[in-house]
Amino acid sequence: MAKVSFIGLGVMGYPMAGYLQKAGHDVTVYNRTTAKAEKWAKEYGGSLADTPAKAAEGCDFVMACVGNDDDLRSVTTGENGAFHGLKSGAVFVDHTTASATVAKELAQAAADKGCGFVDAPVSGGQAGAENGQLAIMCGGSVKDFGAAEPIMDCYAKAIVHIGEEPGAGQVCKMVNQICIAGLVQGLAEGLEFANKAGLDGRKVVDAIKGGAAGSWQMENRFEWVLDGAYEDNKGFAVDWMRKDLGICLETAKEIGARLPVTALVDQFYADVQSMGGNRWDTSSLVMRLNK
Repeated sequence: MAKVSFIGLGVMGYPMAGYLQKAGHDVTVYNRTTAKAEKWAKEYGGSLADTPAKAAEGCDFVMACVGNDDDLRSVTTGENGAFHGLKSGAVFVDHTTASATVAKELAQAAADKGCGFVDAPVSGGQAGAENGQLAIMCGGSVKDFGAAEPIMDCYAKAIVHIGEEPGAGQVCKMVNQICIAGLVQGLAEGLEFANKAGLDGRKVVDAIKGGAAGSWQMENRFEWVLDGAYEDNKGFAVDWMRKDLGICLETAKEIGARLPVTALVDQFYADVQSMGGNRWDTSSLVMRLNK
C-alpha cells in the first residue's frame, strides 16, 4: 500500500480518492473548499491538508483532478502548490483534462525535482468515477506509468499507455472528445428526426443500436435525449465539454489539423449555454432542434 494524496474533490475526484482509501492506501486529500475535504475525510476515514504542498509531503504518489490549465498550475507550481511538497522519487499523476502544453511544463518541473509525471485524463463521466469504471489514457515514461498504473487501477476499467511524450494522454483525450461531439449531435438529429416522423424513439433505438449506427452514446444517452432528462442525471456538463472542445480546437490550429464538425458542434453547445443549459448533460444538444 502506498502513501497517496489526491488534490481536487469535484464530482470526479471525490469518488476517485474514495476508491484509493477503500483499497487500503494511506490517503490525504486537499480541496479548495475545505468543507468538501472534511466531508470526504468523515466519509472515507482519510486525512486532509490545508494546502496542496502539505498534502503532497511524504507521498509516493500525488493525484490531481482539477478544472483547467490555470487551476492545475495553481495547485502544482503556484504558491503552496504540491510540487513544493514532493519528495524525490514521487510520481505526480494528473487526471485533469488539460492542454498538452501544461503537461509538458509540469513534466519538466517534476523532473527538475527528481520526480515522475504522468498525464492521465479520464473518460467515463461522473458515473464512471462513482462506479470505479473510468477509462484512463496516459502519457509519460514507461517507468512512471508502470509505477502509477496499480494506483490508478483502483478506479479504472481500462488504462492505456499512449506514449512516453508528455501530453500524449491529453492529446488522446482530445481525440475522445472530438469523436463524442459528432456522435452526440448525430444522436440528437436522428432521434429528433424519428420524433418528427411519428416513430417511437425507443423502438428505433432498439432496431438500430446493434448495427453500424450503434455507439456508447446511443446505448447510454438515448433515454436522456427522448425524455429531456438533462438535469436529473450524472452525465458530463456542457460547460466541461466546451472547455474540452476549446482545447481541441486550439491544438488543431497548432498542429495544422482541420476540425470542421467539432467547431460546429462547439457552437451548438454555445447555443445550449445561452438557453441556460450550462450544467445540462452533453446529450442536451437536441434542445437546439426543438426551439
